[in-house]
Amino acid sequence: MINSFARALFLAFVAVVLSAAAAAAHPHVWVTMKSELVYAPDGSVTGVRHAWTFDEMFSTFATQGLETKQKGVFTREDLKPLAEVNVTSLKEYEYFTKAKVNAKKVAFTDPVDYWLEFTDGALTLHFFLPLKTPAKAQTLAVEVYDPTWFVDFSFADKDPVTLSGAPAHCKLDVARPTDPSVQGQQLGEAFFNSLGANSDYGAQFANRIAVKCQ
Repeated sequence: MINSFARALFLAFVAVVLSAAAAAAHPHVWVTMKSELVYAPDGSVTGVRHAWTFDEMFSTFATQGLETKQKGVFTREDLKPLAEVNVTSLKEYEYFTKAKVNAKKVAFTDPVDYWLEFTDGALTLHFFLPLKTPAKAQTLAVEVYDPTWFVDFSFADKDPVTLSGAPAHCKLDVARPTDPSVQGQQLGEAFFNSLGANSDYGAQFANRIAVKCQ
């Protein structure tokens, strides 16, 4: 059974993909992302601001049937219901974002300031993910990945991660996963369908951010 995030977010897209030959391999959806780590004036980390751009095939199916004033043009208001589905569905999967402050896992609260835009045939989901408790971090580690690897995340080539308001002595490091292109073809669909939110299979494909403020 496809995980609930996929069912809610991809709607008709899932049915089409699963009927195609491409369904024999994973992932099914590709996201190019940019992330911003946000700091308060006192130097504490307050959260992560994400911008996730979905591949054109998903974007086309996700917007299929949406009523608009101008065909093929989607305003933020047109996309508001879909944005709501996105962030609601992401909760079970902890928003595909995990973080540690000073080597200890920290929790996020529900996203705020979320919205979708449609540009050049692609949907981009913007949202701010606040830390439950802002914290001063000598070290901050953030990982972004889908535990079921239905969705493949990759950093944008240019300026994939930025710091907003961080102390001047903080140093940023970004690590991309090794090329996973063959991995999904070596395992059957039944294996991936057995994975859920508590699976950690996708961790091997995590995109990692590290900040040191020492």
